Amino acid sequence: MFGHVRRSARKVNRFDQDLVRHSAALPRTPVDEGLKSLGRSANKGMLWFTVAALLAARKGPTRRAAIRGIGAIAFASTSANLVGKNLFPRRRPAAELVPEHRRLVKRPTSSSFPSGHSASAVAFTTAVAMESPRLAVALAPLAGAVAYSRVHTGVHWPTDVAAGAAIGVGAAWATRHWWPKTQDGPARTAHPATLDGLADGDGMLVMVNPNSGVAGEDPTDAVKQHWPRATVIHSEPDTDLIEQLSAAVKVADHEVRALGVAGGDGTVAAVAAVAAEFELPLVLIPAGTLNHFARDIGVETVDSAADAVRAGVGVRIDLAGVRITDAAGTEHRWFVNTAGLGGYPEMVRLREALEARGWPKWPAGGLALIRALRRAQPIRLDLDGKSHLVWWLFIGNGTYEPKGFAPTRRPALDTGLLDVRYLRADVPYSRARFVLATLTRTLSTSHVYRQRDLPSLDVKLLDGHRRVATDGEVGPLANRFEFSSRPRALSIYR
Repeated sequence: MFGHVRRSARKVNRFDQDLVRHSAALPRTPVDEGLKSLGRSANKGMLWFTVAALLAARKGPTRRAAIRGIGAIAFASTSANLVGKNLFPRRRPAAELVPEHRRLVKRPTSSSFPSGHSASAVAFTTAVAMESPRLAVALAPLAGAVAYSRVHTGVHWPTDVAAGAAIGVGAAWATRHWWPKTQDGPARTAHPATLDGLADGDGMLVMVNPNSGVAGEDPTDAVKQHWPRATVIHSEPDTDLIEQLSAAVKVADHEVRALGVAGGDGTVAAVAAVAAEFELPLVLIPAGTLNHFARDIGVETVDSAADAVRAGVGVRIDLAGVRITDAAGTEHRWFVNTAGLGGYPEMVRLREALEARGWPKWPAGGLALIRALRRAQPIRLDLDGKSHLVWWLFIGNGTYEPKGFAPTRRPALDTGLLDVRYLRADVPYSRARFVLATLTRTLSTSHVYRQRDLPSLDVKLLDGHRRVATDGEVGPLANRFEFSSRPRALSIYR
């Protein structure tokens, strides 16, 4: 067996030497100096960090591509330079194999196998391709030139470059283990709705939150531009939105045929509750800085909302609610996205603050998780009559994905279920074990994390009072929270 290995190694060496000689025989051109400079610029990944900084300046897939690319480089560089070079020591090509004008002034002295430059170049480009194929096409020639420059300047054998490229591809795909690829497009529903087509907004009553737009831009002008015949009211400070809008519906001097809302998720939840109560369809006008609900519905621009209203097409979706009880009485709140107790509301607040600054959801969720867990205090409570000690409790309107710590999207809007998740605090080192399970993607088998899909959930606190957060809005102190799903309670244009 060892004889076979040695013969194979000799064949590889002859193959490498032949390719290097063919490369060395190429005539001298200005490209020689360019390849030398390109290889030096990629030392320690600096070329790719610079490219990533430029890509990160633009939000969306471009920024996600940059961050995924940096993660891939970190994994590829560690695998190639710290693991591969130590496990497989190999002499670098002799300097005399290439012409003197191609040789680097300072030749590397580490093992030749594998090529760290090639690993980083291919890792970054492959990772970018997962988020933005067009960007990857533009970067591929640069990555190929960096990889080839290592052979051209005589510091790597061709098989070193091939091995580095393979490591790079593997490192890029490994990022999907911790950061799943974002799925674009609206959530599905099996319940279409035929609604009134409202020309110019005739019969629309629109609640506008003037402080919810980007940089405080009042969305009123956009509403009036698309629906000139709509009645627009503004949210009043220190006034309950549900009470204000309900009163406006009752005293309107014309028939209200639809309710519109221009605001963030908290404002949307309040108007959706009134729409469900009066059995009116909802016109969602995205105006907040973080329109999670608009993204799931598939109405991410005012133009798309106007098209749906004009055509009279929409769907029926679920709402979720929570009955909050304390010594002073009860209060009911609706929510369109999520609710939470304990450290979860703090994690959501931190994650959304990072998202508003341009962080992609998964990295933002990871950093927010660590910060929130460090500050969290355990809560003793009953869940449907069974006692638990938890760090936080998450309730989603519908079943969210992924099933780990950072749910980001809903595949469907009409499941009739709540997504219930909590982190146990009654097992040793539960927070550390939770973080470890998150990093290794083993939460589904972890003893510290629980996830269930339920139509309702009764929560009783056993050690004081807490505030529930619904769609980013903090509720009153209470010790009992009854969550429930209300299937297909809301009609919405889309």
